[in-house]
This record gives sequence, structure tokens and C-alpha cells, in this order.
Amino acid sequence: MIKNVSVIGAGTMGNGIAHVFAQYHFTVILIDVNAAQLEKAIDIITKNLDRQITKGIITEDQKKATLKNISISSDIAIGVENADLVVEAATENTQLKLKIFKEIDKAAPAGCILATNTSSISIATIAAVTKRPGSVIGMHFMNPVPVMKLVEIIQSTATKKEVTNTIVALSKQLDKVPCVVNDRPGFIANRILMPMINEAIYSLEEGVAGVEEIDTIMKLGMAHPMGPLQLADLIGLDVCLNIINVLYEGFGTAKYTPCPLLTDMVGKGKLGIKTGEGFYLYTAGSKELIVSNRFK
Repeated sequence: MIKNVSVIGAGTMGNGIAHVFAQYHFTVILIDVNAAQLEKAIDIITKNLDRQITKGIITEDQKKATLKNISISSDIAIGVENADLVVEAATENTQLKLKIFKEIDKAAPAGCILATNTSSISIATIAAVTKRPGSVIGMHFMNPVPVMKLVEIIQSTATKKEVTNTIVALSKQLDKVPCVVNDRPGFIANRILMPMINEAIYSLEEGVAGVEEIDTIMKLGMAHPMGPLQLADLIGLDVCLNIINVLYEGFGTAKYTPCPLLTDMVGKGKLGIKTGEGFYLYTAGSKELIVSNRFK
């Protein structure tokens, strides 16, 4: 039975995952080597809980209980020593994730399940650096975690059936909808999503249409809640590029070649919402969509 959950990485995904587990009565340790990032994560979780109170989703008492369920640590070994489940949510970088999994494999209890929130990196590759490949699984939450219902569960050929079943049941405990997929580059979510985003950027680069036109066509014509360029800004253009590169390297076909415009924007630090500019400009406190001057 899973009760103690350790979440590694206190960024956007990590704090969201910690928030949800704590809200549903799990004891959570949020781990990050950056102490300032941990403080920021708790502040974000508190604000998101306040937002849930405003919307009538939770009560003040539930907020207090959720925060009480979360503790923080800057030491992976200490943070996972009593875990029933570890969810890694570090930066989407293969070498970093492999390093982390080697550490948690050594420190976590023998029966602990090791999950990764990776959105594209091979589960088998990650599992291979551990001594428990049958207990390694993908648990890909969507952003923002407290709001989005889907959990894409990725099983490698080594993942034990009982581990998959446990994570499916656990996802339902979190009031999420689990979908089990097999371990291929990009899985399902990003194998379909990222080529669409990449193609939208190619269309912009080639002058087929402007930023607003591309996004409006996809919103009004295909009933998408936001267009692919706005979504890329939300995800982070660096994250998009990393995932597209995983697809390109994994399949080795030209259709997954990253658009040069995307590569250029990442190189110039125009990463979307988190840097204040991507395909759109972002100002704190404003929800108005303003196209970046580069694309006007």
C-alpha cells in the first residue's frame, strides 16, 4: 500500500504533483537540491490551494491539511529512504534523469516503485540504470497538475504487471484518468502533440500564416482550447525542442526534424511564458495575448 510519496524536482511539474498527492492524504516529501526552489514551490502550492478555495473546490481546513502533508528536503538519499513511491519530475534531460535514478535506486526501500514524469525519454533506458527495472514506470502528469485529469502511464517491456496495476489504481485515487501506453519515443501524448507544434512553427517560419492566424484556426476550426504556438509558450520552447529531438533521435526520420526557428528562439532565450517572451509577449498580471514584435 502506498502512503509515503517522494517527489524529486520542485519546478512546475514537481510542485503540482506534490500538491495533488498531499491533497489526497498522502505523506509527501518534495526534494530539490535548490533550497530557494523549494521555498518557491511551497509558495506556489499555497497560492494554488487558495485559488481552489476561491473556486469552491476545497475548504480552508483542507488547505491546511494539504500543506501539513508536505515536507521538504535537499537530500535525495534522505528524502526517499522511507518512500513507497518516488516520482521523479526533474528537467527533461536524459543524463540528469539517469543520474537521479541511480541515486534513488540505492537509497529507496526494496519495495519502492520508481516513477518518472518524463514526457518522452525511454522508460527502458531509465530502468536499465537501476537494479529494479520491473518497478520502474512512467507516470506522466499534465500541466497544470491540479487541474488536468490525464495521467499517461508508460510501461516498458520490463515493467511488472502488478506495478502497472498499482499505478493505475493510484491515479484513480488522485481523481485522475489513467491511460496505459507502451514505451516508444514520445509515448502517445507527445508523439502526436509535438509534431503538430513543430509543424505550426514551420508554417510560421515559411510565412504561410501569422501567429494569431495559426492559433485561431486551430482553436476555432479544431476546437483546441489554445493554439499550438500559445501552447508551446506554455510548455516552454526549450522543453518542446528537447522532446522533438528525442523523437528525431528515436525514430531517425526527417519528419521529426526540429524547425530551425524553434532552435533559434531557444538559443536566444525566448522560451515562452517563463522568460516573458516566445511567440507572444507576457506581462505579470496580464492575460492579454500580444504577439511578439518579432512576428508582427
